[in-house]
Amino acid sequence: MDETVPTEPSRATDDVTQHVGYLLKRAQAALRGAMDKVLREHGLTVPQYSTLELLARHPGMSNADLARATFVTRQSGNVVLRGLQDAGLIARPATADHGRARPARLTDEGHRRLAEVQAAVYAVEQRMIDAIPPRRATELAADLARIATVLEG
Repeated sequence: MDETVPTEPSRATDDVTQHVGYLLKRAQAALRGAMDKVLREHGLTVPQYSTLELLARHPGMSNADLARATFVTRQSGNVVLRGLQDAGLIARPATADHGRARPARLTDEGHRRLAEVQAAVYAVEQRMIDAIPPRRATELAADLARIATVLEG
């Protein structure tokens, strides 16, 4: 099958800042900035917060699984886990029962800290969602999922 590569973007515009990819990256950067701001007030980073959220819902996740789910490298994920463990927010066994995985779980302090910050993070997401008509929110989520699937595959 011979695929031709387009020489022009699919949306006719001379302004690169109006291309879908650019707009998507701008929205992602704005979301990250807003999350950084509220998390900084609680002494957390986005990867730390994301790790706490994931462990609250899926205790026992491995470093590799957490790294994939939080969009960081395994090495960075390990640094995040060590920092959370040093802060007393997560616990991991000193050694692995089998293989190299050391499943992590939230401590009582980790659950408390997560509950303390969730409202602020969820408010950021709500601000984002409020910017679009309610009927479009579900469609937007589906569109973004399809985009990710196409580009990952």
